Amino acid sequence: MSLKVKTILVTQPKPETDKSPYYDLAKKFSLKIDFRPFIQVEPIPAKDFRKDKVNLAEHTAVILTSRNAADHFFRVCNELRVTVPETLKYFCISESTAYYLQKFVVYRKRKIFFGKQTISDLMDVIKKHKKEKFLVPCTDIHKQEIFETLDTHHIDYTKAVIYRTVASDLSDLANVNYDVLVFFSPSGITSLLKNFPKFKQNNTRIAAFGPTTAQAVLDAGLRLDIQAPVPAAPSMTMALEQYIKKANK
Repeated sequence: MSLKVKTILVTQPKPETDKSPYYDLAKKFSLKIDFRPFIQVEPIPAKDFRKDKVNLAEHTAVILTSRNAADHFFRVCNELRVTVPETLKYFCISESTAYYLQKFVVYRKRKIFFGKQTISDLMDVIKKHKKEKFLVPCTDIHKQEIFETLDTHHIDYTKAVIYRTVASDLSDLANVNYDVLVFFSPSGITSLLKNFPKFKQNNTRIAAFGPTTAQAVLDAGLRLDIQAPVPAAPSMTMALEQYIKKANK
C-alpha cells in the first residue's frame, strides 16, 4: 500500500500568479504545497567574461534558451558598452521566451523567431538562416544537446558562458520532511545533497522532470518515484496527480 501524500515541496520559485496547476492540485487533494528554489543564477561579471575573448559585436543572431539567458545577454552587452544592433536576429526556444524580449527591445521592430520548447523545434527556423553567425548565451551547467544539435547541422555559433548556476543556501529549512520533493534539474539534486549531506530518503517520494534530472536522482543513490514527461503525463502536475490518486485512495 502506498503512503498518502499530504505535503509537497516544489524546488522552483513560487508562481507569480494564482493561476498555477499546482494550486489546482493543492485544492483538489487538500495538499500543502511549498515552493523553494534549490538553485539560483549568478551573473559572471563582464571583466571575467572578457577573458573568454568572445566578440559580441561580430554576431548577427542570438539563440536564447531561457529568460535567464536573455537577462544576462543584455546585462553583459550593457556592462561591456556593446550596442545591440537593431538588425540582430533573435531565435528563442519558446514563445514565452520570445515575448519576454519586450522587456529589452521594441518587439514588433525586431526579427524574432521561436520554437515550441526544444532546440529540435527551433532548428527548422535556424536552418533557414544558416548564413548568420550565432551567439548562444548560457550558464556554466548547460545541456550538451543544444550544442550537439547545432554541430550536427554545421551551424556557425559561439558559446558564451555569461552566468552560473549555484546551489541555494537552504540553511533556514530545518529539514526537508515532505512527502514529495519535486526536482527539475540535476543541479537541484546536487543542491539537496550539499545542503543536507545526511539526507535519508526513507518514505519521501522523489519526482523528477526530464531524463537528465531522473538520471541524477539515480546517480545520487536515491529512489525515483515519479517521472515526467511521459506519454501519459506530459507535465509534472499531471504526473503528480496520477500518483496521488493511487496513493491517497
